Amino acid sequence: MIGILDIVVFIVFIIAVVSVGLIKSRNEGDSESYFLAGRGLTWWLIGISLIAANISAEQFVGMSGQAADYLGIAIASYEWMAAVTLVVVAFAFLPYFLKAGIFTIPEFLEHRYNHWARLTMAVFMMIILVGVSLSGVIYAGSLAMSDLLTLFGYPVSLAACCWIMGLMAALYVATGGLKACAWADLIQGTALIIGGGVIAYFAFTKLGVTPAADLLAAGGVPAAGVADTASGMTKLFALNGDKLHMVLPKTDLNIPWTALVVGLWIPNFYYWGLNQYITQRVLGSASLREGQKGIVFAAALKLVVPFIIVFPGLIAFNLFHKDMATFAAKDPKMVLENTKTLAAYDAEKARADSLTLFTFDSGWASLNAEKAAELKAWNEQVASRAAAAGKRADEKKLIGYKTDSALGLLIGKLIPGGVGLLGFVMAAMLGAIVSSLAAVLNAASTIFTMDIYGKYLNKQASQKSLVAVGRICVGIFVVIGCIVSPQLANPRFGGIFKYIQEFQGYVSPGILAVFVFGLLNRRAPGVSGVVALLLNPVLYFVIGAVAPQVAFLDRMAICFFAVLAVMWIIGLVKPLPQPVVFATNTRINVETSKPALGFGVLVVIATLILYAIFW
Repeated sequence: MIGILDIVVFIVFIIAVVSVGLIKSRNEGDSESYFLAGRGLTWWLIGISLIAANISAEQFVGMSGQAADYLGIAIASYEWMAAVTLVVVAFAFLPYFLKAGIFTIPEFLEHRYNHWARLTMAVFMMIILVGVSLSGVIYAGSLAMSDLLTLFGYPVSLAACCWIMGLMAALYVATGGLKACAWADLIQGTALIIGGGVIAYFAFTKLGVTPAADLLAAGGVPAAGVADTASGMTKLFALNGDKLHMVLPKTDLNIPWTALVVGLWIPNFYYWGLNQYITQRVLGSASLREGQKGIVFAAALKLVVPFIIVFPGLIAFNLFHKDMATFAAKDPKMVLENTKTLAAYDAEKARADSLTLFTFDSGWASLNAEKAAELKAWNEQVASRAAAAGKRADEKKLIGYKTDSALGLLIGKLIPGGVGLLGFVMAAMLGAIVSSLAAVLNAASTIFTMDIYGKYLNKQASQKSLVAVGRICVGIFVVIGCIVSPQLANPRFGGIFKYIQEFQGYVSPGILAVFVFGLLNRRAPGVSGVVALLLNPVLYFVIGAVAPQVAFLDRMAICFFAVLAVMWIIGLVKPLPQPVVFATNTRINVETSKPALGFGVLVVIATLILYAIFW
């Protein structure tokens, strides 16, 4: 239960974060100071800020929830592959961006292609930032806080939590811009890593002292053969053997092994190298060396993240499977979704040529044993039919566990109250959420102000008016995010982490292809970039509609190579008379950091070792 000391720690932490952010960002009157912190960020601010902007409820709620589900440690690929991606971004992408002196990533496309490519990307990124990233982070954070408060006897609606968090983030980012975000992130980023470590510690401790009879292994089987006196680490490996592998079947719709080859690299390179709300911190670097050191520092921290998020998620299922089943049975939207899926099964039974599988988790099976046996027999027939026809079966899932509740259960049931520790952990989680919200709001407002308002709507805008427009955008965007976010509770989105990753597929393969092609091929005309950006969402949608059994990460890979092929053809048909030359347009030092390069190599080696251990 929350004690007075917990409440005091929570309030003091939030006040300290906001105060530091606002104090450090005083006198930010021009656009460069407001949107890019005056291009003066040092490596340690950049590194921590990158992690704080990235690790939010999307990870703590979504990633731990998917780890509690069947994905297990395979979901850690988003983190460990990101470490390698960041090293590549630091030395392959960042030099071009900082030399060009750009404010936004879309702005770089005008240097390489034309202003239409810049405008197209700006519009796409604003839609994704506000409609997907912002609303997704608000929802995930509000879900965690709502669950926690309910556990402690203070029920607050999901919608109310959405508005509280959204307005908190908008307050200091609208006032102080990127510098406020960076300094607030320094506190919040450090706190969230410590807070995650605290949660992991209590999770392992509780697992170690819990009798095997009260635990449930991966797949929903009893914890047979596990000694009551075994340590938490021993029980983790004994109970979750099926979940401690990075490789999943190629038929998996979330992270098939084929995605590790190509598909998963696409959202990683897009997110860490071309996504404004992440790269904006690096664009504000004091020098190329500071930016590279900051990125490699963040890469090293990414290797630690699964140990404080994914492993606790696995343990949450072992410990609290009954609570997860109870939450699912009481969630009206989950119940409705299961009802629709069963209705679909009744319709499919009449078809002798059906290729639809109806899968279910152990929670649903334990509550519906007779129906589960019937569906198992049906699935065997469908699998045999699909194999004979050489086709892939479609899949619909019945849900028995609300695995997104993993984080709330870990905090609410394991962290002791009354001594201030619970207040610190909750403040760290809230701080992580607010930090990510602020990053998205700052990025979306920067893109609208610099790529649309200043470029097309008011070319003679003063510095004061640009900053004012940016602040107004923050207010508008947060209202949109708070209205949209509660709708994401519908289970048809497949979990918040999957929702964010999958919907980014409408733009990320095309954007990545445009940048990679543009850097390697300087002779393709400007129209190739515009065509590529417009083609990708159409192609991604068509593949999803025609072949829904294709995993979204594989769809990204198909779109990426298809877009590259189209751009190559356009370049062959209508090449530029002279290759594009990128001019240096900045006052900062653009010399490469050799120490950062050496440390980056070590990060890549460490990542390969982790994959070898858990392959």
